[in-house]
Amino acid sequence: MSHMRQTDILIAGAGLAGSTAAAMLARAGYDVTLVDPHPIYPPDFRCEKLDQSQIEILKKTGLADAVLAVATPNRSLWVARFGHLVEKLKGAQCGLLYDTLVNTVRAQVPPAAFIAAKVASIKTGPERQNVLLSTGEEISARLLIMANGLNIGLRHQLGIDRKILSEAHSISIGFDLKPAGAAPFEFSALTYYPERSDSKMAYLTLFPIGQSTRANLFVYRDMRDPWLSQFRDAPKQTMLAMIPKLETLTGPFDIDGFVKIRPVDLYVSEGYRQAGVVLVGDAFATSCPAAGTGAGKALMDVERLCNVHIPQWLATPGMGAEKIAAFYDDPVKNAYDAWCNKKAFGLKSFSIDRGLVRTAERWAKFLLQWLKGAVRQPQERSTVEAPGLVPAQMPDGEQAYQPARARDMV
Repeated sequence: MSHMRQTDILIAGAGLAGSTAAAMLARAGYDVTLVDPHPIYPPDFRCEKLDQSQIEILKKTGLADAVLAVATPNRSLWVARFGHLVEKLKGAQCGLLYDTLVNTVRAQVPPAAFIAAKVASIKTGPERQNVLLSTGEEISARLLIMANGLNIGLRHQLGIDRKILSEAHSISIGFDLKPAGAAPFEFSALTYYPERSDSKMAYLTLFPIGQSTRANLFVYRDMRDPWLSQFRDAPKQTMLAMIPKLETLTGPFDIDGFVKIRPVDLYVSEGYRQAGVVLVGDAFATSCPAAGTGAGKALMDVERLCNVHIPQWLATPGMGAEKIAAFYDDPVKNAYDAWCNKKAFGLKSFSIDRGLVRTAERWAKFLLQWLKGAVRQPQERSTVEAPGLVPAQMPDGEQAYQPARARDMV
């Protein structure tokens, strides 16, 4: 063991979850080693905006000031349903590209704590976790945090598998939008819900990142659907064929640059209750981008792990499975995970189910928002009401985030 590097905590993967954990733990005075093959996180189509509830979780990590300094806030939000503008709200979200988010968080990690390499193999136990890197270096840690996202290889080494809850649950499409003329868009941000339930669409959201208007379109389609190829080849025409009234709100526009398409499977890990290793973020379970819960889920995992559990674990010898279980049984984490799943499946059903109940719910939602928009002026609203998280008391006295009302599902 004398030739090995010794550390308190080794983190495999430096995306949002891993980098946030490393920054938090280093600030708390722990000896942390963060391992990732990319010295700078590359462009990646993932989370591109944070809502108010996610910002509140981010504040608990101590990293909100750094992140918000490079984000672009919304001044206002327009909401459209069935092709009609139903509300104008004050903004409570901010936009930033995922690589900007991750690299900003990474900048809060001491440079000496980062190693540019891959984790080649791991051997875990109730006392020490031994890791072999692609560089040949060996590291021994008290705790291994697996934050390597969708990469299942390392987890398979430990007998950890995953259970698919919903294959290709949703597809995210990202691109930039720009006005066709010289005048800017009248809105700062726009959320445009489907004009028809048979469009297989959750919603289109337009929001600012720097001087650009970013578009995220969420649909429910099979990856073999020729519609996706059509969208990649002719994005504007394909989108307007699905939501033809869009230009009545935006004015003439062009799609600028490359279109990115990303499908998402919903899964949860199995066999993860082991000594010495803990899974966070997508390494533990995925969430649906259309539901807007991905960043919140990763941040909630890390906030609970680093603020609550790791200080308790390192205060006493050993790192047995009974210690690790406290994180997976955390009522705040569990409540948030359950809410993410409920929102993912609820939004899909609300968006594309053509039964009488869901059809009535969509019209009721439209009428409710239209009436609210008609009787209340935007200046009377201080925050945006979606995605709807309110504090709820848990048995242990902690606060968990849960949906406030049924209408917050969409």
